[in-house]
Amino acid sequence: MEETFVPFRGIKNDLKSRLLCYKQDWTGGFRAGIRILAPTTYIFFASAIPVISFGEQLERNTDGSLTAVQTLASTALCGIIHSVVGGQPLLILGVAEPTVLMYTFMFNFVKDRKDLEHKLFLAWTGWVCVWTALLLFLLAILGACSIINRFTRVAGELFGLLIAMLFMQQAIRGVVEEFGLPQRENPDQTALQPSWRFGNGMFALVLSFGLLLTALRSRKARSWRYGTGWLRGFIADYGVPLMVLVWTAVSYIPVNDVPRGIPRRLFSPNPWSPGAYSNWTVIKDMVNVPPLYIVGAFIPATMIAVLYYFDHSVASQLAQQKEFNLKKPSSYHYDLLLLGFLVILCGLIGIPPSNGVIPQSPMHTKSLSTLKHQLLRNKLVSTARKSISKNSNLSQLYQSMQEAYNEMQTPLVYQLPSTLGLKELKESTIQLASSTGYIDAPIDETIFDVDKEIDELLPVEVKEQRLSNLLQALMVGGCVAAMPLLKKIPTSVLWGYFAFMAIESLPGNQFWERILLLFTAPSRRYKVLEEYHATFVETVPFKTIATFTLFQTAYLLVCFGITWIPIAGVLFPLLIMLLVPVRQYLLPMFFKGAHLQDLDAAEYEEAPTIAYNITFEGQERQARTSHTDGAEILDEIITRSRGEIHHTQSPKLSSTAPSSLGDIKPSYNPQVSQKAYSPRIRQLRGEGNPSLTEMGLDLKQTPSPEPSTLGQSCHGSSSSEKNLHV
Repeated sequence: MEETFVPFRGIKNDLKSRLLCYKQDWTGGFRAGIRILAPTTYIFFASAIPVISFGEQLERNTDGSLTAVQTLASTALCGIIHSVVGGQPLLILGVAEPTVLMYTFMFNFVKDRKDLEHKLFLAWTGWVCVWTALLLFLLAILGACSIINRFTRVAGELFGLLIAMLFMQQAIRGVVEEFGLPQRENPDQTALQPSWRFGNGMFALVLSFGLLLTALRSRKARSWRYGTGWLRGFIADYGVPLMVLVWTAVSYIPVNDVPRGIPRRLFSPNPWSPGAYSNWTVIKDMVNVPPLYIVGAFIPATMIAVLYYFDHSVASQLAQQKEFNLKKPSSYHYDLLLLGFLVILCGLIGIPPSNGVIPQSPMHTKSLSTLKHQLLRNKLVSTARKSISKNSNLSQLYQSMQEAYNEMQTPLVYQLPSTLGLKELKESTIQLASSTGYIDAPIDETIFDVDKEIDELLPVEVKEQRLSNLLQALMVGGCVAAMPLLKKIPTSVLWGYFAFMAIESLPGNQFWERILLLFTAPSRRYKVLEEYHATFVETVPFKTIATFTLFQTAYLLVCFGITWIPIAGVLFPLLIMLLVPVRQYLLPMFFKGAHLQDLDAAEYEEAPTIAYNITFEGQERQARTSHTDGAEILDEIITRSRGEIHHTQSPKLSSTAPSSLGDIKPSYNPQVSQKAYSPRIRQLRGEGNPSLTEMGLDLKQTPSPEPSTLGQSCHGSSSSEKNLHV
């Protein structure tokens, strides 16, 4: 994104660049076919369930002025409009927790004013939305979103981890409340007697933890050893919503043996209930608001505008992280302008506004990267099998897959050629072919295991389109009509889903990984280097890593503590924004520039795995055989032990990959020597594992693949229209 503060220039540039790919945004979604339903369903549940919970919270805090009907309607309406005319379709809009806090604050202010009271609450919030929209228009026109370029990883990941903490806090608080007396309920009910309250709480624990554990497990179904490939793929794609249905069904098992009200379920009026639709005509009451309060609405509007500016921009930034290798441009300025129109629309019809939400937005991008991986993989598997059937050698096989990969790309006319392409063949594959004389002979699956090796060749890419966002918004809108069915879901299932979303957002967060590293025993730290890891693990001293992480943790705890303050809690984004000057001016005083660049790099740099295969001396190499179902999708993006999206090579590692397969030489990693494997491997590992040496076992290094320079003819560019290396 160009950093410009010239009025209207940012909006003009966004519109110009996004209009060029608008048609492709739709055709790309429809070409995905029925597979688009997997990310759609996944993000629908991630959007709808929190919004329903926030609606229940608003219903309690505003004496029924706003309910889940209004929060669902806002999320659906804003989502549909943004998916059709918005700039960045990966951005998910919804009613967020800060909006709930602001509306609660405004209701508490209004109910004590005799000239406003309850009846003019929504009319006054309508004026607040008008002021908020005007401020958002001003920010968008003046190019305020250019500042988002200065939000480095330290700010974005701290904010993401803070949101995860807030989701987990809501989950814990909800489960604890299952043991207590609910508000506005008759305490004389049988279900609210102390013994039954305890039983309800224990049952809530079963339902919450049951959903959490099974949902997490189902997301990694593709790595299961049981079942056929298509079944594992189906569970991985649709397992989370299925678990919501399963545990809702489980909640009805003891229904005949317990009092009515156990377990507690969602509460919300139906959209056709008397009074449920009175807010839609709130515009006619806005003229009855006293002028003093119309002017005074500017004060909360300022806080909401700052909140939306930050939340919307950071959510969009996290959905477009560079490790996703997006090809289409960003649209920060135009999307902020559109958000202003959506805020006015919501205010005039008496519903809380929606804005870009975390972690749903990056979750949406990750799910679409899985979809793109599956589509590419299916094409390459088919191509590889055809080449093998034609008795192609390894070089011809790889070339045919390169061509198939390029055919799957849909470049735009204005984009520069991309360096993204298939990664290099694994050195072990080339060495095996050479040692057995197959380098120029017809290849078979004992040398090239189609089902496993293609996953190693594919770079991380995202299926950028608008259809999944539109469909999930329509499904959220359908929840309004399906409210009688939604009220059958136990609230404890919602708390389990909140915890699932918090945990699901952690993988890929370097801040979280550094926290885990601090708790790793010194004698076991070498294992970090044996997995996919960030380059700072090798290049930055552990003491510096610990100091930087402790600073970030202390800052996170301060931000989290502020959220507990009733009124000031909504201003926690100001502390996140303060990290921009802190990062630019303060941190360089305490950390070396090279170390700070590695710890807070703008792009997620991944170093190759430093793996150790334990083999007995004299053991002969076994030929690999594959019995994998052809329909199986080995999705390494999701099924890795940490679950996040990684680069398999570090951009810091130079590549001298030859252009032809016959010239390929053993890969060499300048950061990994043949003797020490890593500048810090012996330091972390010690002098080796004595127990293995005594047993007569040798540790042999599995060569790491080099960064690919192939596929340069593939068209496309990154979201910032620069070449990216995977």
